[in-house]
Amino acid sequence: MHDAPDATDTAGGARTPDGTAAPAPGGTNPVSFTTGPPETVLPPPEPEAAEATAAAMEAAPELRRAALSSVAVRWPRHLDVWARLAEVATADADRYAFARVGYHRGLDALRAAGWRGTGLVRWTHEENRGFLRSLDALRAAAAAIGEIDEAERCRQFLHQLDPDWRDQQ
Repeated sequence: MHDAPDATDTAGGARTPDGTAAPAPGGTNPVSFTTGPPETVLPPPEPEAAEATAAAMEAAPELRRAALSSVAVRWPRHLDVWARLAEVATADADRYAFARVGYHRGLDALRAAGWRGTGLVRWTHEENRGFLRSLDALRAAAAAIGEIDEAERCRQFLHQLDPDWRDQQ
């Protein structure tokens, strides 16, 4: 003599009275599975900051650093301006300092965007380029001042964030 089937199968899943699998509690929303590490895309920069940075890069070379500095003072969270300042600086210490500011502000922005220390931050997304430029500038500046281990860590981090990263992007 067998007892009547209960409301769960042997694997613990809920069953309807006719024996078919019951929908999951809370509705029938599908579950999506990712196929790889999570990807983070930073929010777009303020259009005025991006325009001002582009205009500063068009200035005569001898005026470019001052023009970029004005942009950085007005929009200190604009990542690309720090990377560009690192690119146009002539002293290694200045390149290193500007790149490090862009890198750390970029980490703050990534965390605010949901990044938790792992996952992709790809160059293909225009919004990520200021951070990646800053990190690459930090790599180059670290190498220039003899911080070879830091330069290598930056290089590895770039490749972890974007497996398609090409050195000297």
